Amino acid sequence: MIKPLASLLLAAMALTLLAACERADVDRPPTSREFPRAYRPVSEVGSNAFSTEQQRDDVSEAQLVMDKAAITPGMTVADIGAGEGYYTVRLAERVGATGRVLAQDIDEDALRRLGARVEAERLDNVAIAVGAPDDARLPANSFDRVFMVHMYHEIAEPYAFLWRMRPSLRAGGQVIVVDVDRPTDQHGIAPQLLFCEFAAMGFRLVDFDLKPEIAGYYAQFEAVGARPEPQDIEPCGQPGENGEGLPD
Repeated sequence: MIKPLASLLLAAMALTLLAACERADVDRPPTSREFPRAYRPVSEVGSNAFSTEQQRDDVSEAQLVMDKAAITPGMTVADIGAGEGYYTVRLAERVGATGRVLAQDIDEDALRRLGARVEAERLDNVAIAVGAPDDARLPANSFDRVFMVHMYHEIAEPYAFLWRMRPSLRAGGQVIVVDVDRPTDQHGIAPQLLFCEFAAMGFRLVDFDLKPEIAGYYAQFEAVGARPEPQDIEPCGQPGENGEGLPD
């Protein structure tokens, strides 16, 4: 009778642990729960107008970023968190008639305004798509560059998001992040934490530059090796580190 009792106790303990894990994840989307939690706070989604377009053009922000990203005619690029399209319209001009731009956002109102702008400016090389908070919903093997400008700190599930985004890159494709070096709940992310989260998903940093013209820094990544399985991902930081700690 001892062995059956021991088995029942182990089963009860397993169910208790499972229930505790499920309770701990109730604040996360079901589509993210196979991925590790990000141990950092997240900025609330802010205005899609980071600053006025004229102010940004006065310091040649988009031109500088596109030059560093080596954007050329004929490329296919994605603008994640496109908002009302500051980068979208400038990328469309740079890639030209033979290139393509996919503007993605989770803010459908912003995308409607962007759609009206694209139509008014007759940007025939631009498509618009609605994403999800943990999935940009990009088609596989499609993009030479994926841009995330002043929005990465708003992603609450970075491991799920990056894992699903990675297959969208073509051979040689790269991800461009523009952000600010400050805590993630203050609309920025420390570069080392950014590097850690990308490295956890099998990305290698290929360029990093501090640029006052872009109100922050520029980081460029490429995918290397195989994409890790969700259960094998090592999250950055640990519970209780206020979201900004990195593993030793």
